[in-house]
Amino acid sequence: MLKILNSLTREKESLKAINNTVNFYFCGPTVYWFQHIGNMRAFYVMDTMRRAIKMNGYKINHVMNITDVGHMTSDQDSGDDKMLVASKREHKTPEEIAKFYWNKCFEDMKKLNIETPEHIVPATSVIDTIIECVQKIINNGYGYETSKGIYFDTSKFKDYGKLGRMNQEEKLSGARIEIDAEKRNPADFALWVKAPKEHIMQWDSPWGKGYPGWHIECSAIGNKYLGEHINIHGGGVEHKTVHHENEIAQNYAITGHNVVDIWFHFEHLMFNGEKMSKSLGNIYTLSNLEEKGFSGTDLRYFYLSAHYSKPQNFTFDALKGSKEAVSKLYRLAFANKFGKDDISDEEIENYKKQFTEAINDNLNTPIALAVMWNLLKTKIKSVKIYNLLLEFDKVLGLNIERNVLQLNKNQNSEIPENIIELAELRKQAKLNKNYKLSDELRNQILSLGYNIIDKANNEYVIEK
Repeated sequence: MLKILNSLTREKESLKAINNTVNFYFCGPTVYWFQHIGNMRAFYVMDTMRRAIKMNGYKINHVMNITDVGHMTSDQDSGDDKMLVASKREHKTPEEIAKFYWNKCFEDMKKLNIETPEHIVPATSVIDTIIECVQKIINNGYGYETSKGIYFDTSKFKDYGKLGRMNQEEKLSGARIEIDAEKRNPADFALWVKAPKEHIMQWDSPWGKGYPGWHIECSAIGNKYLGEHINIHGGGVEHKTVHHENEIAQNYAITGHNVVDIWFHFEHLMFNGEKMSKSLGNIYTLSNLEEKGFSGTDLRYFYLSAHYSKPQNFTFDALKGSKEAVSKLYRLAFANKFGKDDISDEEIENYKKQFTEAINDNLNTPIALAVMWNLLKTKIKSVKIYNLLLEFDKVLGLNIERNVLQLNKNQNSEIPENIIELAELRKQAKLNKNYKLSDELRNQILSLGYNIIDKANNEYVIEK
């Protein structure tokens, strides 16, 4: 049974699904710039979670939002909208900005072999739902209007600050910048912002033209696509004390009860011990890594080597080690695919049990990798091991089968066509149990300077 560390209770809790379906929400990107490899770790964590859910036999209803309005340059509702900043920088409309950077993000996700969520929802596509949710919050006594917008009254929600374990002083810190003197409490946050006439992103609402705050989009999208019960909600550790804290309050104000069972958060990716930032010049994208000869699979293996709940330190030496590990993995998988040895079903089941237990223990991918390598260290080369690797890869996402097929293709790519034709005729003769013809064809291949090595499952390798 899958157990996840719940950030709210600080305990590992078992996943409990209704009707065998897991409602899973994960906070997606703000699409105003390229996603760097720290951002991409988020999508890897998201993908590993959904793969673990499926490994346990559940169906999945997975939602990821795209923030294309409302996220200010500060998470505390101050500064300019990030989409407007990008629009001014590139002289494009916010819609053009969002489309371009989301497409780039999606391309990188594919290179990392990240599965596509069932629902990918831009904030701008659910403005009507957002307005409905804001109205419910007001009607239920948790929201109020000022001359600048609609705010959530944090004093009305007694559990505000529980997720981030904030005391009263911490609730006030970070909310010192007063963008609206009419706010009742410094920690109150914007649900809807009244826009000046020149603002290029605004919609009609009961409170005049405006645009949504950042936090309300996730409550609205979750409510629309998953209803009033979400089994797992994930995001970055930086969301704990602001975005997700606010989301919990909004959800309660909308529904009258807690909506999310398990909150989980991944830690930051560091670079040489420092947090990635533009000012330090230590931000890398997947394209930057590809220029240096690394692949999305190399990066994914690197992510797998650390637990999602711990900060991970990126170095190029570590990535080089991951690249070498991936190459070795493919070679050993290839050897097992064509291996003729046998291994007991009991041993296979034992390795499978160890792997499953590691993944189900709060996605312990480093232990899962260790189990895989222990399996491959055996001298036995068996197709049973190869098939088990493919089962593991449903969670690891390292594209083992595709790359083994490519290795096989490459190995035979320099063999003349007439030799391959003779080898295929021999294979067919063996399948037909015409062993005399099979031997004659082998001798003919040998006379032409090539050797044919039989493997498991009627496969073969040709060597010169």
